[in-house]
This record gives sequence, C-alpha cells and structure tokens, in this order.
Amino acid sequence: MEEMCLKNYAYLGDAVWEIFIREKTVKITDNAKKLHKITTDKVKAGFQAELLHFLEEYLTDDEKELARRGRNLSIPIGRRQIQAEYRPATAFEVLVGWWYKHDKERLDYIFNLLEQKLEF
Repeated sequence: MEEMCLKNYAYLGDAVWEIFIREKTVKITDNAKKLHKITTDKVKAGFQAELLHFLEEYLTDDEKELARRGRNLSIPIGRRQIQAEYRPATAFEVLVGWWYKHDKERLDYIFNLLEQKLEF
C-alpha cells in the first residue's frame, strides 16, 4: 500500500487539501482578510478531525487501516496538548495524500462528498 512514508503522505495531503479549499474560497470573496479567515477555518486540525469522522462510513477497510496508522504517527512536541485534534487531522491528511498519489478518482469522489458537507 505504501510508496512513501506516512509523514510524506500527510505533508502532501496538507498541501492538496489547502489548494482544494483555496480554490473554493476564492469564488466566495476577493477580500483578503475574509479569504484568510474562511481558509484557515477549513484547514485547521480541529476541522480536519471532524472531516475524518464524517468520512469514516465511506472508507474502505484498507483506508481505515491507513487512517489508523496515520493517527499513530509521532506528534511534534508543540502539538501534544491538542492530540485529540492533531492525530485524526494527520490521519485525514495521510488519506488525502495517498489518494492524490494513487487514486485521483477516489480523491475526487471524497472531495465531492466533503464539498456538499462544507456548503460552499
């Protein structure tokens, strides 16, 4: 299942998710302050943790295992106070990064599901 290490999938997934959100937010407003606020609300760890919870019923067994392993990655010292948010957010980013590298059709499907939930 792996080609890169899980941390690299999370790193890539973070960037892919932010681009997805930015593509949506630029259609909402051209006010830089509002763009920043809307974007940061959607890319923060707590929100990503909620998204992972929402997606759980749609995940395959392999994807659930990938998410479990992503949740168990070591956490930087500065983030240890918010483990309850950071761990599932990292798992979400691992999944996004994995789909981006290996299954863009699945990524599009997931993004369509999330777009309906996000109500842009």
